[in-house]
Amino acid sequence: MLAFWGTALRPLFTPDPVQAQSPVTKASEDNEELKRLCAEDQSDRTPPEGKSIDWAVVGNRDKVRLKRVKELYIQNLLQTANDYDCAATVLQHGDAPEDFLLAHEFWVIAISKGKNDQDTLSLAAASEDRFLMNIGRPQRFGMQLRSERGGHIQLYPVDSGVTDELRRLMIGHSLPNIKARVAEMNKK
Repeated sequence: MLAFWGTALRPLFTPDPVQAQSPVTKASEDNEELKRLCAEDQSDRTPPEGKSIDWAVVGNRDKVRLKRVKELYIQNLLQTANDYDCAATVLQHGDAPEDFLLAHEFWVIAISKGKNDQDTLSLAAASEDRFLMNIGRPQRFGMQLRSERGGHIQLYPVDSGVTDELRRLMIGHSLPNIKARVAEMNKK
């Protein structure tokens, strides 16, 4: 009887197939507000020479941008690969696991809409790792580092179930390469 219900209900839970847009055709224009929010997000993280980042100020700006990106998303105003990329960039700087998970999903959509370059693949992996780290689970790709009170930089625990080949495809590096980079960073 259970097998029957599973078969009967399957059409209700199986999503319709989605066709990825060709990177050559542009169905709509990029959302200018999302472009601006993304540019502001990145500008806040690139202070002028000799200046440091005032995280209290940036944190407040991040919250405002995050709220607006979620409003644009709820209103279905994300259309292009660049829209999803910009929205994910802002979400990546949120403070809740759900923000990081949504960022990951947005980068996956950006990839499916044609923004399938190495940077976007790496960002999709980084957002998944950040989500996992923030729910207390090992990361998969090795993109998240931690440092407590200015101490040595440490690689957050990594799930052994991901191969270095998958890591190379997603982020362009193997786990031994990542560990060597962390060791080099701690020498400075």
